[in-house]
Amino acid sequence: MRKWMLGICAAFLILGGSGCQKKEKPTSQETKPAQPAEKPEKKEEKKEHLNTFPLTGLKTKKPTDARVFSVMVNNHQRARPQSGVYKADLVYEVLAEGEITRFLAVFQSVNPKVIGPVRSARDYFIEISQGYHSFYVHHGWSPDAKKMLSGKNSKVDSLNGLYYDGTLFHRASFRQAPHNSYITYEDLMTGLKKKGYDDKDKIKPLPFLKPEEVKGLTGDKADQVLITYSQNEKVGYKYNPSTKRYARSSNGTPTTDLETKTPVEVNNVFIVEMKHRIIDSYGRRAIDLYSGGKGLLLQQGKVREVAWKNKDGRIIPSGTGFVPGKTWINIIPTQPGISKSVSIE
Repeated sequence: MRKWMLGICAAFLILGGSGCQKKEKPTSQETKPAQPAEKPEKKEEKKEHLNTFPLTGLKTKKPTDARVFSVMVNNHQRARPQSGVYKADLVYEVLAEGEITRFLAVFQSVNPKVIGPVRSARDYFIEISQGYHSFYVHHGWSPDAKKMLSGKNSKVDSLNGLYYDGTLFHRASFRQAPHNSYITYEDLMTGLKKKGYDDKDKIKPLPFLKPEEVKGLTGDKADQVLITYSQNEKVGYKYNPSTKRYARSSNGTPTTDLETKTPVEVNNVFIVEMKHRIIDSYGRRAIDLYSGGKGLLLQQGKVREVAWKNKDGRIIPSGTGFVPGKTWINIIPTQPGISKSVSIE
């Protein structure tokens, strides 16, 4: 009988059974249930704070403290097409002698490779430039401008091509003087450092509309605009709905860049009336930049009557702002004024 039982147990052992083994007492230590794997903590995405260029109102990841510089640009027929103007944040167009306008091209957000033809300074252009504490670049000057720029008491940081002709300023062989003076951005900065001026600056921004204000703009239709400075000098703007910008022209010829053929297009055209007065036999002018007056503001294919004012040396629209982007300001005499000098379709 015992042998028979041993045989059965042996069989169970061979088959992996446990029937003949002593039952083990359960341990007092219970197995803990498996803990779910911890999820890695999500790193908070850092929101990159964008800077805003003060003269265009456009957002950027780049620093916005570059020194503003402004250049007197020739607009005589023999000086067209000009170089570098299409990269300006802001351009002021004002009469000089005779019935020919001159440009003050103001740069901060984008640097042109070359600028010109560079022309001589006038006192009212200097005053406009100092509303931005800009480095003022010119080639020559009127008597009143010379008083403002020369001497130890001058408060204007400037660079005069009269003293750097052939070094920082160069003459183009394809044009004749005084329509052939040019300066590169590299040479402009060399001049700034040579004179010990600051290349960084923090300036107050121009007034700009918020996105919802831009969308809600109202006004009369303004697809084409013509400004008559004289019978021989007419400035045109044509609205491009695809870019939402106005393309400039002189006497029907599109304003383009000499080197790149890029058209000059702007988001804002601000036409303002100011009192002009002839002060000498050369036809030089005194212009009232401070009293305020009538204006037309063209944006997004629409035009509004907007008064202008001078705030901190800047010509700005009263009670509103600019659309972010580039701006062109046309200053015209109060006689004959906007009603007779400007036509809009």
